[in-house]
Amino acid sequence: MAEIFQKDGTWTFDGDAIRIVPGRERGVHLVRQTLGELTVPLEAVAGIAFEPGRKAGRLRLRLREGADPLSQVTRGRMADAIDPYQLKTEPDRAGVAEYFAEEVRTALLLEQVPDGPADRYLLPGPAVPLAVGAGDGTASFDGETVRLEWNWVTDDGKASGGPRELPLADITAVEWLPSIGLENGYLRFAVRGAPTKTPAKHDPNAIELFGFKKDGLMALLGAAVTARLPHPAAPVHEVPVPAGPAAPALAPAGEPPADDHDTLLRRLRELGELHRSGILTDEEFAAAKQAILQRF
Repeated sequence: MAEIFQKDGTWTFDGDAIRIVPGRERGVHLVRQTLGELTVPLEAVAGIAFEPGRKAGRLRLRLREGADPLSQVTRGRMADAIDPYQLKTEPDRAGVAEYFAEEVRTALLLEQVPDGPADRYLLPGPAVPLAVGAGDGTASFDGETVRLEWNWVTDDGKASGGPRELPLADITAVEWLPSIGLENGYLRFAVRGAPTKTPAKHDPNAIELFGFKKDGLMALLGAAVTARLPHPAAPVHEVPVPAGPAAPALAPAGEPPADDHDTLLRRLRELGELHRSGILTDEEFAAAKQAILQRF
């Protein structure tokens, strides 16, 4: 067993998993304390590195793409202080940190853990129910429904529609972007049948974030929702449609009939908007586009 104790937290590796316990010191970020203890199975790990420093070093755990809902929704945008997969180490613990990293590397080699994408989430994501107030509203999630409520800084047009309730079945993707410089961030829910490029300030399916301490907590809520959505590697389900002379026996769920060219063109434009906004990856966009083109 390898173990390292620091003010920033404690990491323990037993050969099968890395147990991460955040520190309780004042300098440990609220996001990491709220997330609490994590158990990262070895099969979710792509690599580990130790970066020594004169004042402080840092252990960095790199997870496989698609293994963790939190990493999926934040996409590398978490600051070092927020990231639960980093551990700040004191200079006199450099040797211990190096030993810890080497033990994990050896296990990855012996177990032949692939460093490529995972085909399912290997971590469960934050526990629910969860509610976070930040930016221009409060978001809550009970495992089945996301509820968005507005506050006194919400844009009048956005607030005029009242609180929003988004059933999990209607949500297709979640995106979290931290505030950077003068640009505000957001937590946005992509809703089935309603693609939008509206700025978060006006989008009733988004919370606008202003760069304050609790903004990172919105990433936890986004991860809790993401963990309950279909994994990006999951196959697209097909549903039967009425067979006829101008219609195929099967069509992808939610797609229009093959002979409705105007509808297909509109769907292509919608997919393009989702791709440009970052909701669809290049691979997802290419696959969806090809499926539609084949139906012209």
